[in-house]
Amino acid sequence: MTNIAENLARSVQRDPSHPAVKLDDLVLDYAALDGATAHLAGLLKAKGLKPGDAVGVSLPNVPHFPIVYYGVLRAGGVVVPLNPLLKQREVAYHLADSGAKWLFAWQDFAEAGEKGAADANAECIVVTVEGFTALVGAAEPAPEVVERADEDTAVILYTSGTTGKPKGAELTHHNLNSNSELSASTLLNLGPDDVMLGALPLFHAFGQTCALNTVIRAGATLTLIPRFDATKALEVLQRDKVTAFAGVPTMYAAMLHHPEGDSYDLSNLRVCVSGGSAMPVEVMRGFEEKFGCTVLEGYGLSETSPVATFNLPDRERKAGSIGVAVKGVEVTLLDEDGNEVGKDEVGEICIRGENIMKGYWNNPEATAAAIVDGWFHSGDLARVDDEGYYYIVDRKKDLIIRGGFNVYPREVEEVLYEHPAVAEAAVIGMPHDDLGEEICAVVALKAGAEATPEELIAHVKPLVAAYKYPRKVLIVDELPKGATGKILKREISAG
Repeated sequence: MTNIAENLARSVQRDPSHPAVKLDDLVLDYAALDGATAHLAGLLKAKGLKPGDAVGVSLPNVPHFPIVYYGVLRAGGVVVPLNPLLKQREVAYHLADSGAKWLFAWQDFAEAGEKGAADANAECIVVTVEGFTALVGAAEPAPEVVERADEDTAVILYTSGTTGKPKGAELTHHNLNSNSELSASTLLNLGPDDVMLGALPLFHAFGQTCALNTVIRAGATLTLIPRFDATKALEVLQRDKVTAFAGVPTMYAAMLHHPEGDSYDLSNLRVCVSGGSAMPVEVMRGFEEKFGCTVLEGYGLSETSPVATFNLPDRERKAGSIGVAVKGVEVTLLDEDGNEVGKDEVGEICIRGENIMKGYWNNPEATAAAIVDGWFHSGDLARVDDEGYYYIVDRKKDLIIRGGFNVYPREVEEVLYEHPAVAEAAVIGMPHDDLGEEICAVVALKAGAEATPEELIAHVKPLVAAYKYPRKVLIVDELPKGATGKILKREISAG
Protein backbone atom coordinates (compact mmCIF):
# COMPACT_ATOMS: atom_id res chain seq x y z
CA MET A 1 0.00 0.00 0.00
CA THR A 2 1.42 3.36 -1.07
CA ASN A 3 -1.38 5.73 -2.07
CA ILE A 4 -2.77 6.99 1.23
CA ALA A 5 -6.26 6.70 -0.27
CA GLU A 6 -5.85 2.92 0.12
CA ASN A 7 -6.58 3.46 3.82
CA LEU A 8 -10.16 4.32 2.92
CA ALA A 9 -10.45 1.33 0.61
CA ARG A 10 -9.23 -0.97 3.37
CA SER A 11 -11.65 0.42 5.97
CA VAL A 12 -14.66 0.13 3.66
CA GLN A 13 -13.85 -3.54 3.12
CA ARG A 14 -13.74 -4.09 6.88
CA ASP A 15 -17.18 -2.62 7.58
CA PRO A 16 -18.93 -0.62 4.83
CA SER A 17 -21.87 0.36 7.05
CA HIS A 18 -19.75 1.77 9.90
CA PRO A 19 -20.05 5.58 10.33
CA ALA A 20 -17.00 7.29 8.85
CA VAL A 21 -17.75 11.01 8.97
CA LYS A 22 -20.60 12.94 10.49
CA LEU A 23 -21.72 16.53 10.94
CA ASP A 24 -24.61 16.71 13.38
CA ASP A 25 -27.44 14.72 11.73
CA LEU A 26 -25.56 14.11 8.47
CA VAL A 27 -23.74 10.77 8.59
CA LEU A 28 -21.62 9.16 5.87
CA ASP A 29 -20.78 5.51 6.39
CA TYR A 30 -17.61 4.08 4.85
CA ALA A 31 -19.45 2.80 1.77
CA ALA A 32 -20.96 6.23 1.10
CA LEU A 33 -17.68 8.05 1.65
CA ASP A 34 -15.84 5.60 -0.58
CA GLY A 35 -18.46 5.90 -3.32
CA ALA A 36 -18.42 9.70 -3.19
CA THR A 37 -14.64 9.80 -3.54
CA ALA A 38 -14.86 7.48 -6.56
CA HIS A 39 -17.31 9.87 -8.24
CA LEU A 40 -15.07 12.83 -7.31
CA ALA A 41 -12.08 11.09 -8.84
CA GLY A 42 -14.13 10.44 -11.96
CA LEU A 43 -15.15 14.10 -12.14
CA LEU A 44 -11.53 15.22 -12.01
CA LYS A 45 -10.39 12.65 -14.56
CA ALA A 46 -13.12 13.87 -16.91
CA LYS A 47 -11.71 17.38 -16.49
CA GLY A 48 -8.29 16.10 -17.52
CA LEU A 49 -6.52 15.45 -14.21
CA LYS A 50 -3.39 13.32 -14.58
CA PRO A 51 -1.41 11.70 -11.75
CA GLY A 52 0.71 14.35 -10.08
CA ASP A 53 -1.61 17.25 -10.96
CA ALA A 54 -2.36 19.63 -8.07
CA VAL A 55 -5.87 20.48 -6.85
CA GLY A 56 -6.67 23.25 -4.37
CA VAL A 57 -9.08 22.40 -1.54
CA SER A 58 -10.52 25.39 0.33
CA LEU A 59 -13.13 23.84 2.59
CA PRO A 60 -14.01 24.04 6.29
CA ASN A 61 -14.61 20.98 8.46
CA VAL A 62 -17.56 19.58 6.54
CA PRO A 63 -18.00 16.08 5.06
CA HIS A 64 -17.17 17.52 1.65
CA PHE A 65 -13.55 17.92 2.76
CA PRO A 66 -12.76 14.18 3.09
CA ILE A 67 -14.72 13.49 -0.10
CA VAL A 68 -12.59 15.92 -2.09
CA TYR A 69 -9.36 15.07 -0.25
CA TYR A 70 -9.55 11.32 -0.82
CA GLY A 71 -11.11 11.78 -4.25
CA VAL A 72 -8.11 13.81 -5.42
CA LEU A 73 -5.68 11.29 -3.94
CA ARG A 74 -7.66 8.38 -5.37
CA ALA A 75 -7.22 9.86 -8.85
CA GLY A 76 -3.48 10.20 -8.27
CA GLY A 77 -3.61 13.94 -7.77
CA VAL A 78 -1.88 16.17 -5.23
CA VAL A 79 -3.98 17.96 -2.61
CA VAL A 80 -3.20 21.62 -1.89
CA PRO A 81 -5.23 22.47 1.25
CA LEU A 82 -6.07 26.16 1.71
CA ASN A 83 -7.56 27.97 4.67
CA PRO A 84 -11.08 29.02 3.53
CA LEU A 85 -10.48 32.42 5.14
CA LEU A 86 -7.76 33.35 2.64
CA LYS A 87 -8.44 36.38 0.50
CA GLN A 88 -8.31 36.68 -3.28
CA ARG A 89 -4.63 37.40 -3.72
CA GLU A 90 -3.63 34.78 -1.17
CA VAL A 91 -5.70 32.17 -3.00
CA ALA A 92 -4.18 33.24 -6.31
CA TYR A 93 -0.64 32.91 -4.97
CA HIS A 94 -1.15 29.41 -3.58
CA LEU A 95 -2.79 28.15 -6.75
CA ALA A 96 -0.26 29.74 -9.11
CA ASP A 97 2.74 28.63 -7.07
CA SER A 98 1.55 25.03 -6.76
CA GLY A 99 0.37 24.89 -10.36
CA ALA A 100 -3.09 23.78 -9.24
CA LYS A 101 -5.52 23.68 -12.16
CA TRP A 102 -8.67 23.36 -10.06
CA LEU A 103 -9.96 24.73 -6.77
CA PHE A 104 -12.83 23.39 -4.68
CA ALA A 105 -14.10 26.41 -2.72
CA TRP A 106 -16.81 26.41 -0.05
CA GLN A 107 -20.02 28.31 -0.79
CA ASP A 108 -19.59 30.81 2.05
CA PHE A 109 -16.19 31.93 0.76
CA ALA A 110 -16.82 31.55 -2.97
CA GLU A 111 -15.98 35.11 -4.02
CA ALA A 112 -12.34 34.99 -2.91
CA GLY A 113 -12.01 31.49 -4.36
CA GLU A 114 -13.49 32.40 -7.73
CA LYS A 115 -11.48 35.61 -8.12
CA GLY A 116 -8.27 34.04 -6.86
CA ALA A 117 -8.68 31.06 -9.17
CA ALA A 118 -9.33 33.37 -12.12
CA ASP A 119 -6.13 35.28 -11.33
CA ALA A 120 -4.23 31.96 -11.33
CA ASN A 121 -5.92 30.65 -14.49
CA ALA A 122 -7.50 27.81 -12.53
CA GLU A 123 -11.07 26.51 -12.55
CA CYS A 124 -13.04 27.18 -9.38
CA ILE A 125 -15.63 24.58 -8.44
CA VAL A 126 -17.93 26.14 -5.84
CA VAL A 127 -19.04 23.55 -3.30
CA THR A 128 -22.66 24.00 -2.27
CA VAL A 129 -24.55 21.41 -0.27
CA GLU A 130 -27.10 20.48 -2.93
CA GLY A 131 -25.13 21.44 -6.03
CA PHE A 132 -22.08 19.43 -5.02
CA THR A 133 -24.12 16.25 -4.59
CA ALA A 134 -25.63 16.67 -8.05
CA LEU A 135 -22.32 17.56 -9.69
CA VAL A 136 -20.34 14.71 -8.21
CA GLY A 137 -23.16 12.20 -8.47
CA ALA A 138 -23.48 12.86 -12.20
CA ALA A 139 -19.81 12.01 -12.80
CA GLU A 140 -18.81 8.54 -13.90
CA PRO A 141 -17.10 6.89 -10.89
CA ALA A 142 -13.43 5.94 -11.04
CA PRO A 143 -13.29 3.20 -8.38
CA GLU A 144 -9.65 2.25 -8.82
CA VAL A 145 -7.04 3.84 -6.55
CA VAL A 146 -4.25 5.10 -8.79
CA GLU A 147 -0.93 3.59 -7.79
CA ARG A 148 1.63 6.05 -6.45
CA ALA A 149 5.20 5.56 -5.29
CA ASP A 150 6.32 6.11 -1.70
CA GLU A 151 8.26 9.20 -2.71
CA ASP A 152 5.45 10.73 -4.78
CA THR A 153 3.96 13.92 -3.37
CA ALA A 154 0.48 13.51 -1.87
CA VAL A 155 -0.07 16.92 -0.27
CA ILE A 156 1.51 20.36 -0.55
CA LEU A 157 1.02 22.23 2.72
CA TYR A 158 1.88 25.90 2.58
CA THR A 159 3.79 27.29 5.51
CA SER A 160 5.25 30.77 5.67
CA GLY A 161 8.71 31.60 6.89
CA THR A 162 9.77 34.81 8.58
CA THR A 163 10.99 36.06 5.21
CA GLY A 164 9.53 35.82 1.74
CA LYS A 165 6.31 34.25 0.56
CA PRO A 166 4.70 31.04 1.87
CA LYS A 167 6.53 27.83 0.97
CA GLY A 168 4.85 24.58 -0.02
CA ALA A 169 6.02 21.63 2.07
CA GLU A 170 5.77 18.50 -0.08
CA LEU A 171 4.53 15.59 1.99
CA THR A 172 4.78 12.21 0.32
CA HIS A 173 2.42 9.25 0.53
CA HIS A 174 5.02 7.53 2.72
CA ASN A 175 5.29 10.58 5.01
CA LEU A 176 1.54 10.63 5.61
CA ASN A 177 1.08 6.87 5.76
CA SER A 178 3.81 6.40 8.35
CA ASN A 179 2.67 9.34 10.50
CA SER A 180 -1.01 8.36 10.45
CA GLU A 181 -0.15 4.72 11.21
CA LEU A 182 1.97 5.87 14.13
CA SER A 183 -0.81 8.13 15.39
CA ALA A 184 -3.49 5.43 15.08
CA SER A 185 -1.61 2.47 16.51
CA THR A 186 0.81 3.96 19.02
CA LEU A 187 -0.14 7.46 20.08
CA LEU A 188 -3.94 7.27 20.23
CA ASN A 189 -4.54 3.50 20.06
CA LEU A 190 -7.57 4.09 17.85
CA GLY A 191 -9.87 1.28 16.74
CA PRO A 192 -13.17 1.06 14.85
CA ASP A 193 -15.19 1.69 18.02
CA ASP A 194 -13.52 5.06 18.64
CA VAL A 195 -15.10 8.43 17.88
CA MET A 196 -12.75 11.37 17.24
CA LEU A 197 -13.85 14.98 17.54
CA GLY A 198 -12.78 16.84 14.39
CA ALA A 199 -12.38 20.36 15.74
CA LEU A 200 -8.91 21.03 14.32
CA PRO A 201 -8.95 22.50 10.80
CA LEU A 202 -8.53 19.65 8.32
CA PHE A 203 -6.55 21.93 6.01
CA HIS A 204 -3.83 22.02 8.69
CA ALA A 205 -1.22 19.27 9.15
CA PHE A 206 -2.30 18.57 12.74
CA GLY A 207 -5.97 18.03 11.92
CA GLN A 208 -5.24 16.25 8.66
CA THR A 209 -2.92 13.61 10.13
CA CYS A 210 -4.05 13.23 13.74
CA ALA A 211 -7.78 13.43 13.01
CA LEU A 212 -8.76 12.71 9.40
CA ASN A 213 -6.08 10.29 8.19
CA THR A 214 -5.73 8.56 11.54
CA VAL A 215 -9.48 7.98 11.85
CA ILE A 216 -9.87 6.67 8.29
CA ARG A 217 -6.89 4.35 8.73
CA ALA A 218 -8.35 2.95 11.98
CA GLY A 219 -11.86 2.61 10.55
CA ALA A 220 -13.17 4.85 13.34
CA THR A 221 -15.65 7.75 13.22
CA LEU A 222 -14.83 11.45 12.79
CA THR A 223 -17.48 13.86 14.07
CA LEU A 224 -16.89 17.34 12.70
CA ILE A 225 -17.23 20.89 13.98
CA PRO A 226 -16.90 23.44 11.14
CA ARG A 227 -15.61 26.13 13.47
CA PHE A 228 -14.52 25.63 17.06
CA ASP A 229 -16.86 26.87 19.73
CA ALA A 230 -16.52 25.63 23.31
CA THR A 231 -20.25 25.12 23.81
CA LYS A 232 -20.64 23.25 20.54
CA ALA A 233 -17.56 21.14 21.27
CA LEU A 234 -18.88 20.11 24.68
CA GLU A 235 -22.28 19.30 23.20
CA VAL A 236 -20.77 17.08 20.50
CA LEU A 237 -18.38 15.40 22.93
CA GLN A 238 -21.36 14.39 25.03
CA ARG A 239 -23.83 13.67 22.21
CA ASP A 240 -21.56 11.44 20.15
CA LYS A 241 -19.80 9.81 23.11
CA VAL A 242 -16.44 10.97 21.79
CA THR A 243 -13.47 8.89 22.93
CA ALA A 244 -10.55 10.86 21.44
CA PHE A 245 -9.84 14.53 20.86
CA ALA A 246 -6.95 16.42 19.28
CA GLY A 247 -6.76 20.16 19.83
CA VAL A 248 -4.65 23.20 20.57
CA PRO A 249 -4.28 24.63 24.10
CA THR A 250 -6.78 27.44 23.52
CA MET A 251 -9.48 24.84 22.82
CA TYR A 252 -8.76 23.06 26.09
CA ALA A 253 -8.74 26.35 28.00
CA ALA A 254 -12.08 27.40 26.49
CA MET A 255 -13.76 24.14 27.49
CA LEU A 256 -12.11 24.09 30.91
CA HIS A 257 -13.36 27.59 31.73
CA HIS A 258 -16.80 27.16 30.18
CA PRO A 259 -19.31 28.37 32.77
CA GLU A 260 -21.51 25.28 32.32
CA GLY A 261 -18.70 22.77 31.73
CA ASP A 262 -19.65 20.70 34.77
CA SER A 263 -23.05 19.89 33.30
CA TYR A 264 -21.65 17.92 30.36
CA ASP A 265 -20.99 14.18 30.50
CA LEU A 266 -17.59 13.48 28.93
CA SER A 267 -17.13 10.11 30.59
CA ASN A 268 -16.40 8.40 27.25
CA LEU A 269 -13.44 10.69 26.55
CA ARG A 270 -10.40 8.43 26.82
CA VAL A 271 -7.44 10.32 25.41
CA CYS A 272 -6.68 13.86 24.31
CA VAL A 273 -3.79 15.19 22.24
CA SER A 274 -2.45 18.73 22.41
CA GLY A 275 -0.10 20.47 20.02
CA GLY A 276 0.35 23.68 18.03
CA SER A 277 1.78 25.65 20.96
CA ALA A 278 2.86 25.01 24.53
CA MET A 279 0.11 23.71 26.80
CA PRO A 280 0.02 25.57 30.14
CA VAL A 281 0.46 22.96 32.85
CA GLU A 282 -2.41 24.37 34.91
CA VAL A 283 -4.76 24.07 31.93
CA MET A 284 -3.67 20.48 31.29
CA ARG A 285 -4.13 19.39 34.88
CA GLY A 286 -7.37 21.31 35.29
CA PHE A 287 -8.87 19.73 32.16
CA GLU A 288 -7.85 16.22 33.25
CA GLU A 289 -9.32 16.70 36.72
CA LYS A 290 -12.56 18.21 35.44
CA PHE A 291 -13.26 15.74 32.65
CA GLY A 292 -11.45 12.62 33.85
CA CYS A 293 -9.23 11.99 30.81
CA THR A 294 -5.54 12.03 29.91
CA VAL A 295 -3.97 14.87 27.89
CA LEU A 296 -0.83 13.94 25.95
CA GLU A 297 1.27 16.76 24.51
CA GLY A 298 3.33 16.44 21.37
CA TYR A 299 5.28 18.50 18.87
CA GLY A 300 5.55 18.76 15.14
CA LEU A 301 5.44 21.00 12.11
CA SER A 302 3.93 20.92 8.65
CA GLU A 303 7.33 19.83 7.36
CA THR A 304 7.33 16.79 9.68
CA SER A 305 3.88 15.42 8.68
CA PRO A 306 3.52 16.67 11.56
CA VAL A 307 4.27 14.43 14.60
CA ALA A 308 7.92 14.35 15.70
CA THR A 309 7.79 14.00 19.49
CA PHE A 310 5.05 12.84 21.85
CA ASN A 311 4.28 11.89 25.42
CA LEU A 312 3.69 8.22 24.71
CA PRO A 313 0.69 6.61 26.44
CA ASP A 314 2.78 3.69 27.72
CA ARG A 315 5.47 5.92 29.27
CA GLU A 316 5.53 8.56 31.96
CA ARG A 317 3.70 11.73 30.96
CA LYS A 318 5.74 14.78 31.93
CA ALA A 319 3.66 17.93 32.17
CA GLY A 320 5.29 20.80 30.30
CA SER A 321 7.23 18.46 28.02
CA ILE A 322 6.57 17.78 24.34
CA GLY A 323 7.62 14.18 24.97
CA VAL A 324 10.19 11.93 23.33
CA ALA A 325 11.07 11.24 19.71
CA VAL A 326 8.47 8.94 18.15
CA LYS A 327 9.16 5.70 16.29
CA GLY A 328 10.96 6.20 13.00
CA VAL A 329 12.10 9.69 13.98
CA GLU A 330 15.36 11.04 15.40
CA VAL A 331 15.66 14.35 17.23
CA THR A 332 18.77 16.24 18.24
CA LEU A 333 19.52 19.72 19.57
CA LEU A 334 22.22 21.70 17.78
CA ASP A 335 23.93 24.98 18.55
CA GLU A 336 24.54 27.70 15.94
CA ASP A 337 27.73 25.95 14.83
CA GLY A 338 25.93 22.68 14.20
CA ASN A 339 27.27 20.94 17.30
CA GLU A 340 25.05 18.83 19.56
CA VAL A 341 24.38 20.48 22.90
CA GLY A 342 24.57 18.73 26.27
CA LYS A 343 21.73 17.71 28.55
CA ASP A 344 19.65 20.65 29.80
CA GLU A 345 21.44 23.00 27.39
CA VAL A 346 19.39 24.89 24.83
CA GLY A 347 19.69 24.07 21.15
CA GLU A 348 17.66 24.15 17.95
CA ILE A 349 15.36 21.17 17.42
CA CYS A 350 16.59 19.23 14.38
CA ILE A 351 14.68 16.21 13.09
CA ARG A 352 15.22 13.41 10.61
CA GLY A 353 13.25 10.31 9.76
CA GLU A 354 10.42 9.00 7.62
CA ASN A 355 8.21 11.94 8.54
CA ILE A 356 10.42 14.62 6.95
CA MET A 357 9.00 16.35 3.90
CA LYS A 358 10.37 15.77 0.43
CA GLY A 359 11.27 19.45 0.29
CA TYR A 360 9.72 22.83 -0.41
CA TRP A 361 7.86 22.77 -3.72
CA ASN A 362 9.87 24.38 -6.50
CA ASN A 363 12.17 26.05 -3.96
CA PRO A 364 15.55 24.28 -3.80
CA GLU A 365 17.20 27.16 -1.96
CA ALA A 366 14.73 27.07 0.91
CA THR A 367 14.93 23.26 0.99
CA ALA A 368 18.72 23.33 1.22
CA ALA A 369 18.56 25.88 4.03
CA ALA A 370 16.01 23.85 6.01
CA ILE A 371 17.37 20.32 5.50
CA VAL A 372 21.08 20.03 6.19
CA ASP A 373 22.76 16.61 5.99
CA GLY A 374 19.34 15.00 6.26
CA TRP A 375 18.34 16.97 9.37
CA PHE A 376 15.36 19.31 9.19
CA HIS A 377 16.08 22.49 11.18
CA SER A 378 12.86 23.53 12.91
CA GLY A 379 13.80 27.00 14.12
CA ASP A 380 12.50 26.11 17.59
CA LEU A 381 14.71 26.05 20.66
CA ALA A 382 14.49 23.36 23.35
CA ARG A 383 16.34 21.40 26.00
CA VAL A 384 16.27 17.66 26.71
CA ASP A 385 16.46 15.84 30.04
CA ASP A 386 18.25 12.61 30.95
CA GLU A 387 15.28 10.48 29.87
CA GLY A 388 14.99 11.99 26.40
CA TYR A 389 12.02 14.26 27.10
CA TYR A 390 12.14 17.58 25.24
CA TYR A 391 11.01 20.96 26.54
CA ILE A 392 10.36 23.93 24.24
CA VAL A 393 12.22 27.00 25.45
CA ASP A 394 11.58 29.59 22.76
CA ARG A 395 10.97 30.10 19.09
CA LYS A 396 13.90 31.03 16.94
CA LYS A 397 11.49 32.26 14.32
CA ASP A 398 9.13 35.15 14.84
CA LEU A 399 6.07 32.99 14.44
CA ILE A 400 2.92 34.19 16.20
CA ILE A 401 0.28 31.59 17.16
CA ARG A 402 -3.12 33.23 17.42
CA GLY A 403 -5.85 30.88 18.60
CA GLY A 404 -4.02 27.91 17.14
CA PHE A 405 -3.44 29.58 13.76
CA ASN A 406 0.09 30.38 12.62
CA VAL A 407 0.66 34.03 11.70
CA TYR A 408 3.96 34.92 10.09
CA PRO A 409 4.87 38.58 10.64
CA ARG A 410 6.62 39.12 7.32
CA GLU A 411 3.44 38.40 5.37
CA VAL A 412 1.48 41.03 7.31
CA GLU A 413 4.40 43.47 7.22
CA GLU A 414 4.50 43.25 3.43
CA VAL A 415 0.88 44.41 3.30
CA LEU A 416 1.57 47.26 5.73
CA TYR A 417 4.45 48.41 3.57
CA GLU A 418 2.03 48.75 0.67
CA HIS A 419 0.36 51.65 2.48
CA PRO A 420 1.77 54.92 1.09
CA ALA A 421 2.34 56.43 4.55
CA VAL A 422 4.31 53.52 6.04
CA ALA A 423 8.09 53.74 6.26
CA GLU A 424 8.84 50.87 8.64
CA ALA A 425 6.72 48.09 10.09
CA ALA A 426 7.21 45.27 12.54
CA VAL A 427 4.50 42.78 13.48
CA ILE A 428 4.76 41.08 16.85
CA GLY A 429 2.60 38.97 19.13
CA MET A 430 1.24 40.28 22.39
CA PRO A 431 -0.17 38.08 25.15
CA HIS A 432 -3.91 37.36 25.03
CA ASP A 433 -5.85 35.43 27.67
CA ASP A 434 -8.09 33.53 25.25
CA LEU A 435 -6.10 33.36 22.01
CA GLY A 436 -2.61 32.90 23.42
CA GLU A 437 -1.29 35.75 21.29
CA GLU A 438 -2.84 38.70 19.48
CA ILE A 439 -1.43 40.53 16.45
CA CYS A 440 0.17 43.93 17.02
CA ALA A 441 1.85 46.12 14.40
CA VAL A 442 4.39 48.78 15.32
CA VAL A 443 4.78 51.30 12.51
CA ALA A 444 6.92 54.33 11.71
CA LEU A 445 5.46 56.71 9.12
CA LYS A 446 7.23 58.45 6.27
CA ALA A 447 8.28 62.05 6.90
CA GLY A 448 5.30 64.34 6.51
CA ALA A 449 2.87 61.44 6.04
CA GLU A 450 -0.20 60.91 8.17
CA ALA A 451 -2.18 57.81 9.04
CA THR A 452 -4.13 56.66 12.06
CA PRO A 453 -3.98 53.17 13.59
CA GLU A 454 -7.57 52.64 12.46
CA GLU A 455 -6.66 53.50 8.86
CA LEU A 456 -3.75 51.04 8.86
CA ILE A 457 -5.91 48.25 10.29
CA ALA A 458 -8.54 48.98 7.64
CA HIS A 459 -5.82 48.80 4.97
CA VAL A 460 -4.61 45.36 6.02
CA LYS A 461 -7.92 43.75 6.97
CA PRO A 462 -9.33 43.08 3.46
CA LEU A 463 -6.00 41.79 2.12
CA VAL A 464 -5.23 38.95 4.54
CA ALA A 465 -7.17 36.22 6.30
CA ALA A 466 -9.23 37.43 9.27
CA TYR A 467 -6.94 35.84 11.86
CA LYS A 468 -3.87 37.64 10.48
CA TYR A 469 -4.66 41.34 10.51
CA PRO A 470 -3.40 43.43 13.47
CA ARG A 471 -5.96 44.28 16.13
CA LYS A 472 -3.60 46.89 17.54
CA VAL A 473 -1.34 49.35 15.74
CA LEU A 474 1.21 51.54 17.48
CA ILE A 475 2.72 54.46 15.60
CA VAL A 476 6.25 55.36 16.70
CA ASP A 477 8.92 57.77 15.49
CA GLU A 478 11.44 55.02 14.71
CA LEU A 479 11.85 51.28 15.17
CA PRO A 480 14.91 49.97 17.07
CA LYS A 481 17.66 48.61 14.82
CA GLY A 482 20.95 46.77 15.13
CA ALA A 483 24.31 47.65 13.67
CA THR A 484 23.36 46.24 10.27
CA GLY A 485 20.09 48.16 10.18
CA LYS A 486 17.97 45.12 10.93
CA ILE A 487 14.88 45.87 12.98
CA LEU A 488 15.27 44.40 16.47
CA LYS A 489 11.91 42.91 17.34
CA ARG A 490 13.15 41.77 20.73
CA GLU A 491 13.39 45.45 21.74
CA ILE A 492 9.84 46.25 20.63
CA SER A 493 7.01 46.23 23.12
CA ALA A 494 3.30 46.13 22.36
CA GLY A 495 2.99 48.79 25.05
